[in-house]
Amino acid sequence: MLLVAALSITAAEPARAFELFGEKFFERDQEEQADVIGEPQPYTVEFVVPGGEVESELKAASNLWGDRDEPASGEAGLIAKARDDYRRLLAALYEQGRYGGSISITIDGRQAADLPPDTILPDPAAVTVLVIPGPLFLFDEARIENRAPPATNRRDEVDQPEDEGFLAGEPANSGVILKAERLAVEAWRQQGHAKAAIAERRVVAAHDSDTVDALLRVEPGRRAVYGPTSVEGTERMDPGFVAYMANLTTGQEFDPDDVERARARLARLDVFRSLRIVEGEAIGEDGLLPMSVIVQERALRRIGVGGTYSTVDGLGLETYWLHRNLFGRAERLRLEAKVAGINGVDPEEFTYRVGSTFTRPGIFTPDTDFVTSVFGDREVLEPYTRTGVTVQAGFTHLFTEELSARLFATGRYAKFEDQVYGEREFTSVGVLGGLVYDSRDNEADATEGYYAEVTAEPFYEFNYGNAAAVLTAEGRAYYGFGEDNRFVAAGRIKVGSLVGSPISETAPDRLFFAGGGGSVRGYAYRNIGVEVPGGQIVGGRSLIEGSAELRARVTESIGVVGFVDAGYVGADSFPEFDEAVRVGAGAGVRYLTGLGPIRLDVAVPLDPRPGDPDVAFYVGIGQAF
Repeated sequence: MLLVAALSITAAEPARAFELFGEKFFERDQEEQADVIGEPQPYTVEFVVPGGEVESELKAASNLWGDRDEPASGEAGLIAKARDDYRRLLAALYEQGRYGGSISITIDGRQAADLPPDTILPDPAAVTVLVIPGPLFLFDEARIENRAPPATNRRDEVDQPEDEGFLAGEPANSGVILKAERLAVEAWRQQGHAKAAIAERRVVAAHDSDTVDALLRVEPGRRAVYGPTSVEGTERMDPGFVAYMANLTTGQEFDPDDVERARARLARLDVFRSLRIVEGEAIGEDGLLPMSVIVQERALRRIGVGGTYSTVDGLGLETYWLHRNLFGRAERLRLEAKVAGINGVDPEEFTYRVGSTFTRPGIFTPDTDFVTSVFGDREVLEPYTRTGVTVQAGFTHLFTEELSARLFATGRYAKFEDQVYGEREFTSVGVLGGLVYDSRDNEADATEGYYAEVTAEPFYEFNYGNAAAVLTAEGRAYYGFGEDNRFVAAGRIKVGSLVGSPISETAPDRLFFAGGGGSVRGYAYRNIGVEVPGGQIVGGRSLIEGSAELRARVTESIGVVGFVDAGYVGADSFPEFDEAVRVGAGAGVRYLTGLGPIRLDVAVPLDPRPGDPDVAFYVGIGQAF
């Protein structure tokens, strides 16, 4: 490796270290690098960048500036912090393509580089940081030798270094050079060369012309195929099953995408506290590259609680108990219970749900799970009261990280009471199938991406002898804009249709309703439907529902939202729009946490019916959609 650059550090000496392109220069010995703890040492800092160029980037890199409101750990701690800032500021200059600048850091008028650790300093100490960035250097030459050939498989394509700024005439930022290295190596790795590496890096800065010549030479190494997969760190988990779920098939060409998918698949088991997949140090003479999965298991059991509240729907509480690994192959058993609609003290008016779900991963393929569940519930709503049991059993399959499918056999029994049709019972069996596409960057607080779900549930109902089907489709889109996606425009639309049975001979929970916190905010929960003589509301056979939100992050922890929701429920399988479209509007506040935003929404119905509130409040975790 050849490096030629110039930077002036006033009163510089070998004790100051800096790092460039992964190499450390003038590194201090361990004793000098050790943290020094003493009495708190207050200080003030003046940060001077003549002309103001790259000032914000330099301040962001400086610990002296970033910690200016807190005292240092004694005089020695302040001096160590100042010395460390030489390296940090130098790296920031190189990141901005400034290879001819100068850095001066003084404490009480003396260069920090010259101060011994036992120097006595005033209280507070006066720190001055002066950085002259120097000229911006441009690439005169940016070249990569021994590049990978064009990929024959679209999934193996890698961004071109030129598209990332590694090009003559572009700013010679150090980060651009490092990224060009990663892309050049990754292009070979995507084509099976697991041990590709940068064999030579030559970076020459010409200070008479403010240019940089950069040459990178890649050594691809041999093409590799997967060798045997070993597993370390398992306690209760079957190591053979862990290797099976990694799905790195012996003899198959190495692909870093396979390794990343294996890591994600094993993480989804929710069994491991930590997880690493490590490539062998060398490719064998037979071309085999051994792979190792190194894990640390989580506790077997987990308990969780949660809750929601709205002035319309009332208080909701839920809890669950989870066993992550029943028999050593990540079999999960989840028991859960929920009570909702707590608006008063009469338990007869509450909604209850209790049940269990068993999941067996790795059925047929590592990406296929067997899932079965049984739930009993009592649901008290304005249109009806339901008491019933639902049983499901079937499979889920993950085609890609974004596309999944499910197929279940279902059985249901329920008794309904309502003012329109009286007391009725329904018993049915059917099949539930669905596809989900999800490219959101964050499930709880998306700023970009799409979500789409399509479901079909044909069923036969025995009490009335009807063969019918429920079809639904929902789509969501997110578009972030502004710095760091500070603003997000989000939209949602859902449509549904029931065919094959009339309203009067269909279980009400298979019909469509709208209204409430996850639907049309401002209206009572499931209070948008089909109006029958007498002013009562029943479910319909068609649904169109939509929402639009504009979200803004005001600070790092506070966000605001404005929204409009609309919903239509019709009596026919295909909308005739003989019912009114109900619209709600409102605004909300979000408190942003690591688990997702805590949501408070206030909504008003623009066309309320009897029973709808004048204004509704909703509290929950995560965005509304």
